[in-house]
Formats: sequence, structure tokens, C-alpha cells
Amino acid sequence: MPEQQQWIIAATEQPPEWFIQAVKQYTPASSGIYAAQLLWQRGIKDHQQLTAFINHKAYQPASPFEFGQEMHLAIARLQQAYNIKEKIAIWGDFDADGITATSLLWDGLGQFFTQNTQLIYYIPNRLKESHGLNNQGIDNLAKQGCKLIVTCDTGSTNIEEIIYAKQLGIDVIVTDHHTLPAERPPVAAIINPRYLPREHHLFNLSGVAVAYKLVEGLYQSLPNIAKHPLEDLLDLVAVGLIADLVQLSGDCRYLAQMGIQRLQADFQQPAAARRRPGVGRLLELCQKSGDRPTDISFGLGPRINAVSRIQGDASFCVELLTSRDAKRCNELAEVTELANTRRKSLQKDVQAQVAQKLTQLDLSTTSVIVLEDAQWPAGVLGLVAGQVAQETGRPTILLSTEGLGTGDWELGTGQEFSQSPIPNPQSLARGSARSVNSVDLYQLVKDQAHLLHRFGGHPFAAGLSLLVENIPLFTAAINQQLRQSLGSTTLTPTVQADLTVTVADLGKELFLEMKLLEPCGMGNPVPKLLIQNCWFENSWHRNQQDWQGKKVQYIKTEFDIRDDSSRSAFPGIWWGHYKDELPIGRCDCIAELDYNTFKKRYEIRLIAVRPSVNSAHRTQNGLNAPRSLTPLILDLRNQEHSALGTQHSALIIEDCPTNWDDLRAWLRRCLTISSSQQLAIAWSKPNLQPPNQIWLTLVGIAKYLSRTNQLVTRVQLLEKIGITDQTLLVGIKALKYLGFTVKRQDRYLQITWHPSDNAENLAEAAVERFLDAIREEQFQREYFAEVPLSTIVAIASSDNYMGTNF
Repeated sequence: MPEQQQWIIAATEQPPEWFIQAVKQYTPASSGIYAAQLLWQRGIKDHQQLTAFINHKAYQPASPFEFGQEMHLAIARLQQAYNIKEKIAIWGDFDADGITATSLLWDGLGQFFTQNTQLIYYIPNRLKESHGLNNQGIDNLAKQGCKLIVTCDTGSTNIEEIIYAKQLGIDVIVTDHHTLPAERPPVAAIINPRYLPREHHLFNLSGVAVAYKLVEGLYQSLPNIAKHPLEDLLDLVAVGLIADLVQLSGDCRYLAQMGIQRLQADFQQPAAARRRPGVGRLLELCQKSGDRPTDISFGLGPRINAVSRIQGDASFCVELLTSRDAKRCNELAEVTELANTRRKSLQKDVQAQVAQKLTQLDLSTTSVIVLEDAQWPAGVLGLVAGQVAQETGRPTILLSTEGLGTGDWELGTGQEFSQSPIPNPQSLARGSARSVNSVDLYQLVKDQAHLLHRFGGHPFAAGLSLLVENIPLFTAAINQQLRQSLGSTTLTPTVQADLTVTVADLGKELFLEMKLLEPCGMGNPVPKLLIQNCWFENSWHRNQQDWQGKKVQYIKTEFDIRDDSSRSAFPGIWWGHYKDELPIGRCDCIAELDYNTFKKRYEIRLIAVRPSVNSAHRTQNGLNAPRSLTPLILDLRNQEHSALGTQHSALIIEDCPTNWDDLRAWLRRCLTISSSQQLAIAWSKPNLQPPNQIWLTLVGIAKYLSRTNQLVTRVQLLEKIGITDQTLLVGIKALKYLGFTVKRQDRYLQITWHPSDNAENLAEAAVERFLDAIREEQFQREYFAEVPLSTIVAIASSDNYMGTNF
């Protein structure tokens, strides 16, 4: 379960007056003091830096030929291919950076080589292949007559595969930004910014940005051939850069700024006139307008990534991003949206299972979390590992043996190293790793190379595979290694606030000051605002729906925030949380200020909240603060508790609740009986049937009762079907549309059936309402199966203290 977060408040250093005045030129509607403070804290401390940071027109981007000899070699090889009309293959990658890089080369090189005849592309299947080149794919390209492969976002360490291609008469140009090999590979050219000094403006380029620099070099070397301007590619660059979480400084920031402008300008066109109708439709589906970096990081990026996570093959995404056929793009965008919906559901399922496994771990003695499961789908492990790492403050590695013989090379570099001979695929565990707290995960895992089959990645993200029997040894070794390197340092989940503000400060003026820092990313994070001694009102939550209006199983709480600085409240949202998790009374919170394009309002996005330090020990009306409820509530979920009732005077709840009111009723009963009465929450993780199966069971029972003229009690029905009374009522309404009649006879129900030909059509909407009710109920059960004891205690304590329920 998540540990208590450590809040870090950034040291405030007052910028000099001349700097505040310089920033104010860009914030005419406000003082500019907050933006000046943030920029100063982040190292922007002179006029030239400030101008280049804020105004991309004042920035001088680096020439593609600053890559030196390698860029000249790459351009010469492409010119050769152009002159003798050789066939070229783009070898891409399946994440958002790789997909946009492939799309960019498809559009960019497509100005010089005829698409589909001279120019083709290949993207590995995430669930069947790893990142990087592979011999089977190279064989396929050789059969098609390819003489040159241009990689993007991959390939730097694929030495053996590059040699194999050369043996087949195929040259390779590598464009990549991942880890470099020990020696230069035998390629026609390798363009990788990691060969440049760390302080170089091109050093942080992502895969799509490196591909852009190659095309830029070709445009400059072969002028007057391309029909479309180079700048038409910048929107793709922005999507890949921001989705790939690279440091947005130097040329990265410049290219992202330019690209977002192109993205926004194209979206503002009528749908039929857009250059990229697929991108426009995706933005519509996620209710974004393309003018904010968050439209990419929360909208476009996750959707593009979802395709390979769910389907494996993401090749059609290149058509989605590059085709001018609006009808076809709409179809592909909707397939992409459905993949993202499925990804959310899978991710939530794995998160719940990981949360359960975490309860078995002693985090006080765990430095690196390593968990495995045979049922976990590989495609979402990186996402869940990242969330666990953030919540626990510890590097997290999640491994799967599902779909034996397939793998997830999340953010890997291809074949960083590979043990041989290759073991039986059925004995391999494959998975993803995510780091936090500045722990270099790449080096940490690589030091255990002797236990691994394959590995590749970044300091903060990696993919790996190893023999299942090596997992315990690997876990012990990597934990010991990190403990030794940390010494007395403890790992704690942290959240940092950049500025302290009041509710009165929130709104358009502050938002425009914060917007000066966009696009935000690594090295320049979205500003986090600390609001002290505030409270929440009008909170409510709901399950989000997908674009088709069907339920998606994740939640969002909406609220108004207030403090003593203003008579007006300010709206906000809290993703992934119920309204009952908001503390009652005075609080401190950390939030981001945002603009909701869909609702056309400014709002905060809650990041962290805790009872206010100033009010934690207050008393109300002279009463003492409430006694602690921690020893009152026993957490026996998923444990054997049969003997508890005879040994303790505890009230035992064995049925998983579906709402807080049910749980509150038990707590109220517990508190009113006696001060020594304990409450044992002892339900097990629900074994949930698919909603369609529950509906078929209900219809089957109804037909049986009609045929046999038997009576049934409501309780018998509930036990047989495993749903709540409220959901059963919705189901009975749906039965009536199918021609069933339900009558009460004392405590019993009598069900008769008179089927009609058009009953199916009439019942469709009613059945969907029943299925929705089941999904909602099951979602609530899953939530209460995993909700941390600390949350139950906090809500019970708040209610008891405030006198709302007890």
C-alpha cells in the first residue's frame, strides 16, 4: 500500500527586480512575480536565456550538420539511393516516439522516394517482437528488394542484425537516441545525439526529433525537390517529443514549441481541410484542441501507445497520422480510441492485482519492488510499474509469463545484451521496470546481467527478460545492491511544490503566467502549487465514460476549493479518487492549475492532499479530538478469520460493500455498542462474473421459474446471481421488456413469461442499463476490495470528528 508521501517545498529565492520587470513584459495582465520566481528557480537568470526560452523566434536552432561526419554519410547514402532509385525501408518502433518518427520519415523521405514502391516501412509487433532490428524482418525486406534500411528511435545496439543485413546486401542508416554500443556499428551512418557533449543543444533529442534532423539535412542537400515545406512535419515532432518524456531544453523545447503551433493551426481548420485528419479526429475524441502540451501527454500520446499495448501491431497508426483520407482516418481513430479504452481497463485490473501483492511485502526492508504473475498482460506493465514507483518511492519491476514466447520491451533499446543460447521461451519471464528518486535503474539492472536473458532501456525505464527460476536470486541481488549504494538514505515517495498560492490567486492571470513555462517536461516540470489551510465543498465523483458513452472503469472526483483569501470557490478535479477520500475540514494540498477546453473553465488538478498542519490538533466546541480509530478497525481481507468471532468481541463484515454508506453504518454500529468493540473488515477479493453472463443467468432463472411455476424470494435471487438489491431492480425492469411479468406474493416473487417477436429490440436499451448497473457495482466492489485501511480510518475519523454520521 502507498506510503505516506513526503512533501518538499522548493526553496524560494526572490529574483532581482530587473528580472521581474523583464518577465512582466510577457505577462501584461499580471505582475509576473510567480513566473519570474519559477524561471529564476529553474536557472533562467539572464535576458538572453529568458528571451530564447519564452520566444522560439529568438532561438537559433542547431544545424543538422552539427551531427558531423555521420550526417554527411547519411545524406550521401540517401542521395545515392535517390540517384539509382533503390528501394528503402523505414524500420520504426511501436511506441508514440517511434510511430511519429516512422510517420515523419514516411512523409519526409516520401518527398524524394515514391511511397509504397520505392519507400516502405516496418514496425515490429510489441507482443511478438522486441524493440530494434530482427533477422526475420530483415529477411522479409530483402525479399522485397530493399537495399537500404533507415531506422528511427531504435537500432543503435543491433550489431549482429546490422551485420546480417550487410551480408544480404542491405545498408543501414541508424537514427536513434538510445544507449550507444561500445564501438561504432558497421553502418552506412549512425545519427545519435548521445555521441554529442551532454551540454549540446541537440543532446536530448527524442527519436522523432533525430529523424526530423535527418530529413532537414536532406531538404538542404537536395533543394527544390520536395513539394511540401519541412515545417509541415513539426506537429509530428511535437507529439513524439512530449510523449517520450525527454528533457525539453535546447532544440527539444524549440521544436516542441513550433510543433504545438502547427498542431493547433491544423486543428482549427475545418475537418475536411486538415492536413492530418487522423490527428484532428483523435483530438476530438479526447476533447482536446492541440494547443497545450497536456493535449499530447494526456491525450494523443497514450492513445497512440495503446494500440501496440493491446493489439501488438501498430502499423496502421502511420496511416492514421499521415493519410489525407478523412473517412479512413476517422475509422482508424475510433479503433485507436477503443484500444485506449481497453488499455485503461487492463491497466486498472493489473493495478488492483499489484496492490494486493504489495500488501504482502514489507516495504521497510524492500529497496526494489519485484513482482511477477502468470496472468499479467505484458503491454501495460510499464504503466503500472511507473505508478507503483511513484506511490512507493521505490524502483519497480513487474514481470509476466503470460502469452509464453512473447515479450514487452518497454522503452528498451533493442538488444542491449543477450545471453546465449536462447533458453526455452516458456521458461522466460518478461516485463518492464520504472525508476524514481533519481535511482539509475539502467545501471542497477545491467549489473545483474549474468542473471538476465535480455535487457535494454534508460536510467528511468527499461525492459528485461530472465529465466523464471532466476527471479528470486535477481530480486535478492538487486535489493542488496541498491541498499548498499543508498547507505543510510531511505526511499520515500515525494511530491514537490514549486510555489505557495491562495485560492484568490487561482484563475486566468496565474494560468497565463504558468503557461510561459510550457511546454513542460523533464527538467522543466509542470508547476506544482501549494495551497494551505483550505477546504473542499460540493464534491462528487463518477465513473468516466468512453467516447461511445459506455462505462470506463476509472473515477474522477470534482469539487470546489475554498480558503480565507476569497469569498469565491474555485473548481477542481482529482483523478482516480472518490469524493469520500477528500479530508473533511482544513487541509493543505498540492495541485496543478489547468484550463479545461471542454468545459471552458480554469480548474486545479489535485496532486496530493493532507489535513492542515495548523488544524490537525484542533478541538471543536471544546470537545477533545477524536480517539484514533486505527486499533478499532481490523483489516482481515483475504485472510482466514473463522476463529475471530469466538476469540474477540469483533463485528465481522464478510460481504464486500459497494458504497461508503454501507461501511459507515457498520462503523456507527460499532462505535455505539461500546468503546472496546472492534470492527473486522473480512471480505475477500470478489470473484466477478462478466456482466453478460449475469444477465444470461437471470434470464435463465426467470424462464425456469415461469416453466415450473415455482416461487422465489428476493434474497434467493440475490444470492444466486450475486448482485445488490438495487441492481436486481434494474434487471427486473429489463426482464419486463422481454415479456416477463413479475408479481409479489407476500415474501415471494412469481415470474411468468409471454415472449413476443419484437421483445429483443425493445429490451436492448433496458438490458444495457442493467449491464451498466452491474459494471458500476463491480467497479465499487473492486475498489473496496483494495481500498487502503488508512483511507477507511481517515474517512471514519473525519466523519466521527465532524459529527456527520456518528
